[in-house]
Amino acid sequence: MSDMITADLVDLDLSADTKEAAARALAERMVAQGRVTDLDGFLADVAAREAQMPTGLDGGIGIPHCRSAHVTEPTLAFGRSAAGIDFGAPDGPADLIFLIAAPAGADDAHLTILSSLARQLMNTGFTDALRSAGDAATAAALIRGDESPAADAGTDASARNRTAAESRTTDSGTSETPGTPGTPGTSGGTGDSVAAPAAASAGAATGTSATPSAPGTEPAPPPAPPFRIVAVTSCPTGIAHTYMAAESLENAGREAGVELVVETQGSAGFTRLDPAVIAAADGVIFAHDVPVRDKDRFAGKPTVDVGVKAGINRPGELIGEVRRKAARGEVSAAAAPGGTPVERAGEAGEGYGTKLRKWLMSGVSYMVPFVAAGGLLIALGFAIGGYRINKAPSVMDHFVWTQSDSWAALLFQIGGVAFAFLVPVLAGYIAYGMADRPGLVPGFVGGSIALTINAGFLGGLAAGLISGGVVMAIQKVRIPAALRGIMPVVVIPLISSAVVGFLMFVVIGKPIATAQKGMTDWLNGLTGSNAVLLGALLGLMMCFDLGGPVNKVAYTFATAGIAVSDPSDSAMKIMAAVMAAGMVPPLAMALATTVRGRLFTHTERENGKAAWVLGASFISEGAIPFAAADPLRVIPASMVGGALTGALSMTFGATLRAPHGGIFVVPLIGNPFFYLIAVAAGVCATTALVVALKTLRASRQGGADAGAADGDDEGGRAAAAHGKQPVAA
Repeated sequence: MSDMITADLVDLDLSADTKEAAARALAERMVAQGRVTDLDGFLADVAAREAQMPTGLDGGIGIPHCRSAHVTEPTLAFGRSAAGIDFGAPDGPADLIFLIAAPAGADDAHLTILSSLARQLMNTGFTDALRSAGDAATAAALIRGDESPAADAGTDASARNRTAAESRTTDSGTSETPGTPGTPGTSGGTGDSVAAPAAASAGAATGTSATPSAPGTEPAPPPAPPFRIVAVTSCPTGIAHTYMAAESLENAGREAGVELVVETQGSAGFTRLDPAVIAAADGVIFAHDVPVRDKDRFAGKPTVDVGVKAGINRPGELIGEVRRKAARGEVSAAAAPGGTPVERAGEAGEGYGTKLRKWLMSGVSYMVPFVAAGGLLIALGFAIGGYRINKAPSVMDHFVWTQSDSWAALLFQIGGVAFAFLVPVLAGYIAYGMADRPGLVPGFVGGSIALTINAGFLGGLAAGLISGGVVMAIQKVRIPAALRGIMPVVVIPLISSAVVGFLMFVVIGKPIATAQKGMTDWLNGLTGSNAVLLGALLGLMMCFDLGGPVNKVAYTFATAGIAVSDPSDSAMKIMAAVMAAGMVPPLAMALATTVRGRLFTHTERENGKAAWVLGASFISEGAIPFAAADPLRVIPASMVGGALTGALSMTFGATLRAPHGGIFVVPLIGNPFFYLIAVAAGVCATTALVVALKTLRASRQGGADAGAADGDDEGGRAAAAHGKQPVAA
């Protein structure tokens, strides 16, 4: 790690008071050393990673980190804060801040070194030594492993940070020697590494296993085999939390006298645990924020499934929980291959509303490609063959290579087949989000039944939720060990499909079909101010989170209306309004960086060039870099422009049969001239607001700086304080 951190990358008197300011202060040191090429671009990547999950850990540690194209080589910067900085840890502010920067294509060797640092952070001897380090060179040497924490921890009682450190408690053990990066252990995930930790765990459990019997005494009975646990840890970037959770679980396992082996599924890849080790395990712990790969390997065992931070913060509780489940014989969580990758994507204890949103988004995310492909093919069929192409005979019976109508009919019919999958895919993957692969069969069956009984998208939503619920209920039934092997292949698909089919055909299918027809009739009847208000609302939703859940709800609502062979005029108007509004934010940011480039950073101006293409292609995410850097100005301005565009599109009566494509499907748009006027109006409105708000902020900051320079009255000092606002304010 000698080339990853030097004394120049250490700040023992970090004065920042927010996590954004701390990241900037440490990143500036990286820029000064030539490790980072674009400060603002790198900080945007750090903020994007921070938005996925807070990086604060118990014990006063903050580890902001990311992969970034703006990083030239793997780099680590360290800061020590006397006051503490809030990184979202449950036990309070962090005083030890590690900013980890990995290039977008970092090699495995460098990532392994970074992971070894993450493991060291779980050792209190290492963190205590950093808190007591008297100079930057000593701190850098400790982090590199050039100096032993044991020798330094007690030599310099730096009271500046020790007081805060002593008030914290951690779950990690302190009995082993800290500060040994890359030490082989159970978390390597290989079968060869299992024997040593197993022996150590057994010795810890008995306390006498390594001591020979005294002469003249009967030999002690052989110790009972230790409780065996296999664990998997993973996080979105696979650099820090993955390995810290592994280290924390291993330490807690040694303290509890259990044999615990961890498979770390990190950025540098992973080595699967030996199948014999998994087969011998008495329980399983999943501490992950991304889906566990090859999860079916752990089927049929007592399982605890939590977010990765739970593995760091409370490993002892997780070990106790899996032991209690084993004692009760609870294996339902892993009776089928895998658990719930979408449901378990965050911390344990999520509310039902959050889980429901994730389940629904799972179905929508798998459905959208079918919508895009099928919708564009149908729209192209209409564009080439006219609006009567839906009456053409099957191309199996009649296809002339030289006739454009035949090609138009082919495109239309392929698109129609793709559209026929929408509801089954929606239902199937909602069930998959709830119950993993066992939910797919009843989900697809229920979705197909929804199409058969004309229950449409509402029927698909209901079928997916019912299928997932039925499978989860079946998984909770205690099954003899001899039958567990056939559960996911035969029993669960058979029973769940029969139950879902009965409910959809006999119980709830007809009411849902009636509700679907009522919604369709309501859309067909939208006229005048009601249609305009709906367009404005959909525009607001499309621009609220730029590709997030609210945006997806509006988009799904629109595509549901045109996902039929003959969509109504109102449904096509809604689709047009939604796509027009979704184009506004990136196009407006591109225009703003062109007309007032001095208000934006160099990175933002470069992103603005790409935003022209992204916005024209109806990719709302093109505005995310701008919103991340300045959300309080970019997002409200985007929502105003989106609402204006949506309302104008509905007012002009523009229609659209294609669910995607941006300006590239203008020939397929009804009333295209006024449609483009609606988009232009929203873009201009958003651009004007963004420029005005940023200009106002710049003038206030300028006044604040002048007031601070004068320093001759209280008003000047107040203005200076007001001017010191974070970039993302």
